[in-house]
Amino acid sequence: MKKFFLRLWKQEQGQDLVEYALIVAAVGLALITTVNQLSTAIVSLYSSITQGLTSIGASGQ
Repeated sequence: MKKFFLRLWKQEQGQDLVEYALIVAAVGLALITTVNQLSTAIVSLYSSITQGLTSIGASGQ
């Protein structure tokens, strides 16, 4: 029984797969966060542009 647990402890076959999965998860989380912040900035920029155009149109006549 002791040999079984020692052999099980030393096996590292699935370790690479777990590491790659964690890396993919971290990159995915970073992408989601970046896209979320970028979309908020784009919406803010678009809103600012439309408000500026509206004020130009109203004061131009």
